[in-house]
Amino acid sequence: MPPRASKSVAVKQPTFHGYEFLGPPGAFAISFGLPLACYLSTFLCNDIAGCPVPSLLSPSTLTIETLKREVGWPASGIRGLASWDVSAKVLGYYLLSAVLHKVLPGEEVEGGELSTGGRLHYKFNSMFSNSKTTYNPNLFQPGADFPVWTFIYDNYLQILTTNIMIAYTLATFVYVRSFAVKPGNVEKRELAAGGISGNMLYDWFIGRELNPRITIPLLGEIDIKEFCELRPGMMGWIILNCAFVAHQYKTYGTITDSILFVTAFQTLYVLDSFWMESAILTTMDITTDGFGFMLAFGDLVWVPFIYSIQARYLAVYPLSLGLYGSAGVLAFLGTGYYIFRSANNEKNRFRTNPDDPRVAHLKYIETKSGSRLLISGWWGTARHINYFGDWIQAWAYCLPTGLAGYVVQHSSVVPSTGMSAADGSFVYTGPTGFTEIFQGAAKGWG
Repeated sequence: MPPRASKSVAVKQPTFHGYEFLGPPGAFAISFGLPLACYLSTFLCNDIAGCPVPSLLSPSTLTIETLKREVGWPASGIRGLASWDVSAKVLGYYLLSAVLHKVLPGEEVEGGELSTGGRLHYKFNSMFSNSKTTYNPNLFQPGADFPVWTFIYDNYLQILTTNIMIAYTLATFVYVRSFAVKPGNVEKRELAAGGISGNMLYDWFIGRELNPRITIPLLGEIDIKEFCELRPGMMGWIILNCAFVAHQYKTYGTITDSILFVTAFQTLYVLDSFWMESAILTTMDITTDGFGFMLAFGDLVWVPFIYSIQARYLAVYPLSLGLYGSAGVLAFLGTGYYIFRSANNEKNRFRTNPDDPRVAHLKYIETKSGSRLLISGWWGTARHINYFGDWIQAWAYCLPTGLAGYVVQHSSVVPSTGMSAADGSFVYTGPTGFTEIFQGAAKGWG
């Protein structure tokens, strides 16, 4: 059954509903603090000195030069954070994603009714198009040098910088373009109630236009928000994880159960979003929130680069979970995923077709705006029960790391063992002080 028409007035002007995130000061802190957090997570946990870098554990020995050496600060300085070659390849990845989205077949869907009247048209094919993004028979060939994965791992910092710059550029572009939106626009463009405060920084951060779209020559119209939500960033999350798995195998000649579990669990989460792609139309991201820096950065930077931090950690510090450890993380994953998917399915079915027999019995209250809030079923248990399922799943992502740091030793002799490390191997010391040696590229490769 198609979505019911709204009882609201066909055309109405959005009304600013007040500041979020502590208003302009909070918007400033988030807009310039989160990129810094991404860089800190990259520099302060690495395969050069350890996680965290030793100087942070001994502040009395901390110097700028020592810190630069331990974090792997580029020899060319701040210019080394970016690369024209890497930027071109990242932009090519975005272009490929857009091309596949437009040329491959997909599900044609009408979105919810806009406050200005009418509905936007969407095409959903993320499962199909994203699978083609990484289609290359040489990527997973055993014994190969994994050139693509190696390039990603070696240029992680420059790839991060490029995506940060894309997020800033995209947020500025949609902000400037939003001033072309007029009341009752026949192009079905409208402003988001949260992004019309009149404060430039806050509106740029939170997003002025609800569903900004752009027409690209030869490709046609693309919904910027919907494209960013499920394509470059979510697929990038999987790609980065695969690069970390390849790095562990290339370095140690083996792949541990911990990194396999983390990668498999997070891949399941991403594939679930692809499979349930049309359900995005009932989320706040699409129906309520404007598209600004908050969503651009979250989709294109925070998701792929921060959510993959567990696999990046395990690529350098391999751990084995064993039978009981594996059973434990599987139990967390299964429980969390069941709650997460069941609650979201219930919400989506109720919003798209409240007469569906699976949700028709649920109780709800109607708000002043005419929307309905479930007060029974999963949503009678907690206000955001789906987030609770997300939280439980997150434990399954983090527990395989062992909740510990490591220090990379760069001496030619392993402390207290006398084993030579001059053959290209390196040493890491775990939190208990136990030292292990790995043969690096010489192990399992030749």
